[in-house]
Amino acid sequence: MAASTASRELFTEGVRAVLQTWPVLQIAVDNGFGGVYGQQKADWMVDVIQQYFHDNADLQQYEVEDFLSQLMDQEFDTVVEDGSLPQVSQRLLQLFSLWQQGALEQLRSAVHTLTQSKTPRAKVTAPPAQSDDEESDGETQSMECEESRPSLSTIRPPPQDEEDGWTVVRRKK
Repeated sequence: MAASTASRELFTEGVRAVLQTWPVLQIAVDNGFGGVYGQQKADWMVDVIQQYFHDNADLQQYEVEDFLSQLMDQEFDTVVEDGSLPQVSQRLLQLFSLWQQGALEQLRSAVHTLTQSKTPRAKVTAPPAQSDDEESDGETQSMECEESRPSLSTIRPPPQDEEDGWTVVRRKK
């Protein structure tokens, strides 16, 4: 039982490592999309996702994508449209497959690689504040987003709040 518990904890650490390297979740937590308890929600997601894998046999990638999308929508009011869901889902499925096969050394190595290759957190900065008389009531403020990862360019436009209260994150095309 101790070995099983230890291996399950190793898979949980893998889930945590994947989520900590997911820019969409980083941006949502750092910018308060989930409210004041955003970091606690992200930590809670680790447990919920690992439990989801243990409770459901033979998960398909689209099922994991749907589950992650639903969590981001419900907990962070964020619709993920940047193309990262398939990548995150695939990583999680790979780690779970290693755990199921009992390939704990490979799993440990994969988790170590993920934790060592953490990308710097994405930075979102607001433009300089203007005085109230310079802004019109109908004018929308924009934010300049700067991505620290070399593989992604600057994100523009920033996540936008839709009329129904949803925050939409889109990848620059």
